[in-house]
Amino acid sequence: MFIGENLANLRIMHGYSRKQLSEKLGVTEQAVWQYENAYTSPKLQIVNELKRIFSVKSKYFYTEDMLARYLTPASVDLMNIAYRSKVFNVISKTQAEAKHVEYLDAFINYITAKVNLPTLKIIKLRDEVIDYLKHSDDDRVVQINQVARLARERLDLAQSTNDNLIFLIEKSGVFVFEKAIGEEIDAYSLWTQNNRAYIILGNMKRSAVRRNFDIAHELGHLLLHYRLEFANLDRKEHKMIENEANLFAGALLLPEDEFASDMKDVAHITNPDDYLDLKKKWKTSLQVLGYRAAQLGFMEPKAHRNFYAAMHRKKYLEREPLDKIIPIQKPKKIKAIIDLVSTRGLVDIGQMIEDTWKVELSFFHQLTGIDLSFFNKYMTRDLDFGFQNIASIHEYTSRDDI
Repeated sequence: MFIGENLANLRIMHGYSRKQLSEKLGVTEQAVWQYENAYTSPKLQIVNELKRIFSVKSKYFYTEDMLARYLTPASVDLMNIAYRSKVFNVISKTQAEAKHVEYLDAFINYITAKVNLPTLKIIKLRDEVIDYLKHSDDDRVVQINQVARLARERLDLAQSTNDNLIFLIEKSGVFVFEKAIGEEIDAYSLWTQNNRAYIILGNMKRSAVRRNFDIAHELGHLLLHYRLEFANLDRKEHKMIENEANLFAGALLLPEDEFASDMKDVAHITNPDDYLDLKKKWKTSLQVLGYRAAQLGFMEPKAHRNFYAAMHRKKYLEREPLDKIIPIQKPKKIKAIIDLVSTRGLVDIGQMIEDTWKVELSFFHQLTGIDLSFFNKYMTRDLDFGFQNIASIHEYTSRDDI
């Protein structure tokens, strides 16, 4: 029997309205509604087209999908999604991203069912931040800077580099994924009801420094705005919350004492080119360096305006020097977990994709942002790669955690 809820889940995750899907299928919008609500079952020709559109197998539509089997009900609340975005309160987009995280959450539940991951630093840090904010009488700027200092310390970020930023955030317990979110959205983050933290990064970034700022910005939301109902914010409130996350990101990426020492070597504070060595060191943009210098009082407002004017004149607002040279940090945690459970014989990844999830490889590529080549080795049952990834796996787990 055709399970209409499976179709509805796929449609929502892909961001299609019933009307849009009906146009792709060449049927009426009413027909799609009937499929999803189990009033009628689609003909084989329609099922084949659904397979193609959503990169799943026919049998996907005739057995309970992974959301029904492995997702904790009401785990993902679309009200709690924090966007780094030019768009504002686009409900259809928020629903699509919430459904995407539901699929990710079901996948992680499945893949880690036989693995005990280490105690999560991110939850301890979040609770410490909540306690500090609850009892602090400091003004908000002081609070945000203190939370950034606390985060850098608790996540074991070195005081003089951001080289391992994504790795250490993943190691703390945050699940970081890449996705083609679209040009209007840079990234988003949320806590699930089960206290799992997600950061979803757009994979259309032009530079490593912009990505670093995005992940720091989203970490700010996770720590400063826990369970805030972002969907209910008006434009003024949304702008204020975004500014707080920006302030946190600058403070996290450029710790005050070390940055103050660095600024002594900047000969001309309004000349962006004089900050290039600092860009190499911190892996942050010239814009962020200038913003942080102004925020800490190393530039007067007029000097910062001159700095920004120079950025515009040199066309650095479009692309900065070194953007093509500094390597982009990429998420690796979920790949390490997949390698771990496969190497240990806990999960047959090829069987999981074809028989358990009943999808095509491209479905998992879209879901996780991981290259198809990574999954291909499992589809051929070629597991001779053996223990080549064990070293990286143990960065996230230890032998005692298995």
